[in-house]
Amino acid sequence: MGNRRQAVRRRRLLAATVFAVVALVSFASGAAVVVASRGYDKGTIDNATTVNSTTVNLDCPAPSLSGSLPALVSLPPGYSSRSTAYPVVYFLHGLPAGPTDYQNNTFVAAELAAAGRRAIVVQPQGARSDNSDREYLDWDAGENWPQAIANDLVSCIDARFRTVHSRYGRALIGLSAGGYGAFNIGLRNLHTFAAVESWSGYFAATNPTGTQILNLGSPQANSKATVPSGTTVTRWLKRWPTLLAFFVGIQDARFLILNKEYDAALTHSGVPHIFRTYVGGHSSSLWRAQAPAWLGMALDALTREARAKHR
Repeated sequence: MGNRRQAVRRRRLLAATVFAVVALVSFASGAAVVVASRGYDKGTIDNATTVNSTTVNLDCPAPSLSGSLPALVSLPPGYSSRSTAYPVVYFLHGLPAGPTDYQNNTFVAAELAAAGRRAIVVQPQGARSDNSDREYLDWDAGENWPQAIANDLVSCIDARFRTVHSRYGRALIGLSAGGYGAFNIGLRNLHTFAAVESWSGYFAATNPTGTQILNLGSPQANSKATVPSGTTVTRWLKRWPTLLAFFVGIQDARFLILNKEYDAALTHSGVPHIFRTYVGGHSSSLWRAQAPAWLGMALDALTREARAKHR
């Protein structure tokens, strides 16, 4: 009997050890993740960032991209020891970019953790080749970025993590070109996202330097590459109440005027939204400084809309 008990104990110990090793490899729990820096152009964070939190590198099936969509997933402190379902912040990086640049904005998860806010942060890839500037658009059946982000990615994250499985648990946010992508995708998918934010973004697809609006060859293509405004958005928001919020630096020579014009268009059409300007340029220092307040604004909006829905 004593030998049998010892054998059982050894098997349990072995199983626990294997589980711990697998968990460590799969989730990198507590490990410092250092992201390499790259040159700044139209929205890429220009400093390396270190985060002490749980991170997961994930390849999501993405039929809309004829393959997979890599993403860096940052889990909130305490995720592994709780059964809580968490809201998700989907964060789009700037462009032009390379295939690994989606890993660079780990300051987002760090700011949330420092503020004591609990949410999952998902940073999907937005470029599949070096110096790519695909503007998060629908180019063809094999490269449909809006569908990949709003459908393929969301389905993947909801299937793998403890998320709030509704629009009231999802915010879509981006900086620079990612801010443009967040608004252009988010407004067309309000059934999926209840908070949409642009940080120093713009509102029509641009060339890689952000100095010229793209002509994609047809009125229909140009319309799909222009962020909606006007009475159509008002009708959408009546059905799908959503936080629409954006900011820009007053020294941002490329995008300050575009943001003011879009604010004026929404105001003229009576579209509820929040617009702010801050001292600063098109820079990581501005985005980091405003991140705590604007991430908190998005999470508060999700909570507010969820409570209103269930009254």
